[in-house]
This record gives sequence, C-alpha cells and structure tokens, in this order.
Amino acid sequence: MKAINRLLGATLCGVTLLAGAANAAQRELRVYNWADYILPAVPKDFSQKTGIKLTWDTFETNESLEAKLLAGNSGYDLVVPSNTFLDTQIKAGVFQKLDKNKLPNWQHLDPGLLQLMTTNDPGNQYAVPYMYGTVLIGFNPAKVKAALGDNAPVDSWDLVFKPENMEKLKSCGVAMLDSPGDIMPIALHYLGLDPNSTKAEDYEKATALMLKIRPYVAYFHSAKYMTDIANGDICVAIGYSGSFYQFANRAKEAGNGVVVDWRLPKEGAPLWYDSFAIPASAKNVEEAHEFLNNLMDPNVIAPVSDFLGYPNPNKDAMPLVGPEIRDNPNLTPTAEAQKTLYVLQPLPQKIERVRTRAWVKVKSGN
Repeated sequence: MKAINRLLGATLCGVTLLAGAANAAQRELRVYNWADYILPAVPKDFSQKTGIKLTWDTFETNESLEAKLLAGNSGYDLVVPSNTFLDTQIKAGVFQKLDKNKLPNWQHLDPGLLQLMTTNDPGNQYAVPYMYGTVLIGFNPAKVKAALGDNAPVDSWDLVFKPENMEKLKSCGVAMLDSPGDIMPIALHYLGLDPNSTKAEDYEKATALMLKIRPYVAYFHSAKYMTDIANGDICVAIGYSGSFYQFANRAKEAGNGVVVDWRLPKEGAPLWYDSFAIPASAKNVEEAHEFLNNLMDPNVIAPVSDFLGYPNPNKDAMPLVGPEIRDNPNLTPTAEAQKTLYVLQPLPQKIERVRTRAWVKVKSGN
C-alpha cells in the first residue's frame, strides 16, 4: 500500500527496465505497483537474470488501481491491491487464479498469515501476500514537543482527534492519508464504534469528529506526507508504518537535522496486507508466475522488508530481516499489541457510498 524509497524510485517509476540478454524483447512483463514499493535491485536483477523486459508503472491509491482493473483490459500482468480491495476485485472477476505448480517457493509463506488472508482471498487462490503493516502516527519529536510540551500523547489517537491538540499542531503541519478506507475506520474505532460498521448513522458520527479537526489538517494525500515529514515541512502525519521508517532513514542520510519517529497508538489500529495478483486480462502469465516465485525466495524478499520497513509474510525470510524491523513493536506488532489491531473488510455498496460521501464532506470541510 504504501511505501517509499530512499533513492526516490527513479529507476522504477514509469521506466522500462531492459534485460541485458539479447532475447529481452521476446519476453516481457508489465507491473503496476504502489509508488516506491520495491527494492530497486529486485526487478533489475530479475530482468537481468531472466532476459525479461520489465515495465514498472506506479499508482498512489487503491481507488486508481481499481478503476483501471474494472475498466477491463488493464494492460498489466501483475498488480498490487490491498486486502479489502482484493476481496471485492476477486468477486468482480478481475483476477485469474494462481498456478501454484509454478510457485514452488510458496512453501516459505507463513501458514498463519495465509489463513488470515483467506478472509479476503478464500483458499489463497488469487494472491501472493507481499507486505503487511499498520496505519499509525508519524511525528517530528522536537516540533510536537514545542507545540504540546513533554507529555504530548504521541502513542494515542488523542494526538490528532482532540481539537485542542490539533489547534496547537496546526502551526507545524498535520497531514492525513487521502483514503476513506483507512481514515474513517480509525475515526469509528476511536469513537468506540465498529471500524467496519454498516450503519449510516455511525458514519455521521465519524464525520462530525473529523469536521471538528478538519480546520487544522494541512492536507490529505497518500504520498506527499512522506517527503514532507522527512524535510521537516510537517510535524505529524497519519500514514503507513513503513513509510515513517523509510523516511526517517532518508532524513538521517540527508543530514538535515530532522528526526522522524512513529507510534502504534495504544487504542489500536488497522492491520493491512498488500498482495500481488494477476489480472484476468494479463498477456504474460508465465512471466508473472516467474516473478512471483522469485519474490518468494527468502533471500530476495528479506532485503525488501529491510528497505521498505515492513514485515513480510515469509516465515523463512523474517529471521533474515534486520532487528530494527523484526524486533520493533511499532513496525512488527507484539502478540499483545496484535489484540488491539483490526482487519478491515469491504463494505456493502450502499455503505461504501455513504463512506465516500462522508469523505467528500470531510475533505471539503463542510
């Protein structure tokens, strides 16, 4: 869903990676992934090793990916939907089943996480789980302390949902994801309501909460906050766990004096999964399976987790991931913290329209 790249992803975004082999033009693979959501060496090495011409395009929201898939011929052989979108897209018939005979590295995946994935992909028939994480609070410690003092509730959603806190944070900048499927469930849960509520009146309550803090939100965007928090242009963001890890490293490398930290709120947060899936219209299915099998090699996927700051569902890869991710409870939740997390589910169409209208109202501020 959701990550970043200290090298700015310049080698990937919209750029065709050409294999060195002479027969590269004979085999190709077109991938549509989240912006900056891969270790650049992975597609490059795959292309060089296999002689497959690899085109890597990027998107910034699940909604934009879904629009392309539902339109029919997406033009891609692999795409990366998040779990709740995966569910509805499978039901819409936009994906084809995996041929697990071509995926011997499937054996490395964690059976427990695969079982969780069956909520959105019954029988694990359509998707190869890639990364997982949470939506949480990222912040600049110095600026938050200057605004709220030593006892700023950085480990609580109170930081952003209490107007008195947001009023003080406005001067240093607060950003939120432009995603009703992420932010509205958090607001519902904060109010003690079901984050997957199917009651229209619950969304009215969540909207009222959001409108109270709306005057203090600088912007809603699902990518801009990453660079801005690393540059010190904002002080707080609701975003994806790995993005804060990665851009904290970016800030360190830049030597700009900016510190980026993050917390998994004590009240709980959404747990999400991203997966690779093959569109029904894919033209290079053999190459898609080849890429997926390579990605499930523990020695390939472990460095991706290190780079992106997200844990992966590969049981044989996680021991190879650095302790700063593997043992960081704000990135890889502890067993105790997992009890406070919730998995988001697709909503009935009628309620999805309610949530979408609510989001438009929140963004407009009235």
